[in-house]
Amino acid sequence: MRCDSRSPGCRPGGLWLAGAVLLLAGWALPASAHKASDAYLQLQGGGAGTSLRVDVALRDLDVALDLDSDGDGQLTWREVRAGWPLIETYLRTRIELEGCPLTPAAQALERRIDGVYAALTLQSACQPALPPPIRYGVMEDVDPTHRGIARIAWPGQPGSLQVLVPQRVRVAASGAALASASSAAAQSSDAAAVAPVPATGAALDPPPAAAAATLQFVREGARHIATGYDHVLFLVCLLLPCVLRRTDKGWQPVTHLKQALFPVIGIVTAFTVAHSITLALAATGTFNLSPAFIEPAVAFTIMLAALDNLWPIFRGRRVLVTFIFGLIHGFGFASVLAELDLPVAEFAWALLQFNLGIELGQVLIVAVVTVLLFTLRTQRAYPGLFVRGGSVVAMAIAAVWLVERTLNVSLLPM
Repeated sequence: MRCDSRSPGCRPGGLWLAGAVLLLAGWALPASAHKASDAYLQLQGGGAGTSLRVDVALRDLDVALDLDSDGDGQLTWREVRAGWPLIETYLRTRIELEGCPLTPAAQALERRIDGVYAALTLQSACQPALPPPIRYGVMEDVDPTHRGIARIAWPGQPGSLQVLVPQRVRVAASGAALASASSAAAQSSDAAAVAPVPATGAALDPPPAAAAATLQFVREGARHIATGYDHVLFLVCLLLPCVLRRTDKGWQPVTHLKQALFPVIGIVTAFTVAHSITLALAATGTFNLSPAFIEPAVAFTIMLAALDNLWPIFRGRRVLVTFIFGLIHGFGFASVLAELDLPVAEFAWALLQFNLGIELGQVLIVAVVTVLLFTLRTQRAYPGLFVRGGSVVAMAIAAVWLVERTLNVSLLPM
């Protein structure tokens, strides 16, 4: 069919909208949207010296080191045991305490609510008056969104938390460690990725200033909502019809922005209150649900929100449904703080910052999306292409996520 401005639904603007939808789908499809990649560190001084415990999820170490030797998507005890020299050397050569050389003291595997973690305890004889800066390079060349969450306990100093952004750090390992790792690396196709590089010539970025560190959990909260593509896609599905109103003649664009803002405010408020409740409950350990249930459930909420744009299954109760679904999404935000085991005062401050960061990120996302949709609402193709077409795309993505998370397989590219 020839496309010109007289053909209904086949205007140049309609073609531009189609391209925008395809770009949106292309952005969303590569995202697996699983739990954010976080590691946990405990730095402690006093006694005979300094100790640093590092806990990293085996799923992250598998990405960095290819521990799954048979490629079946499941890590066995045999594969973890065979790959432990690589794990130890990888962590030792990517974590440094400034002025305090570290040596391994203990190793363990620990099951947490979101999976099994490798735990390596490192020790040093040094006893500085202040906590030495931590140079952190885990996952630096694999996942730039990875973060290390460090809890610091030091004699004469108040307890503190620090969010560590991966940077280029290469620490020379001892000859024995290199020989052990080299023997194990001979069985790994990705051994070159973990070969230690001498520290000389390595660029070490300065640690964050104290003033900047005080609000670091605000930034982490904003990062978690911005990189939580499933949460963002859920919000977008709810916002798509907010710039339209149902009439006897079908969907019609709203006249003024404030007409779109009222339903947006109701949806955002319900989502905020709901996920704040379960975030606090889960992070404090009062009540929690396994990610094995939460991650598929989040994908299912996206499918239902998108389906309601095609057939009104919620029957005008979108705010109430958003609240119920928000309770589920709140558990998805909680894992970062739930694993830290903080004293009450420190935990309350970190939780407040983290939740504030989530809300600020959410408000920014909603504001940008709402203004964009309001600008496009008068396009003739908007109801069909954006509301219906966008909802179909969202349902397809969520369906793939549901299969991935239920069967623990990877169907979309990372």
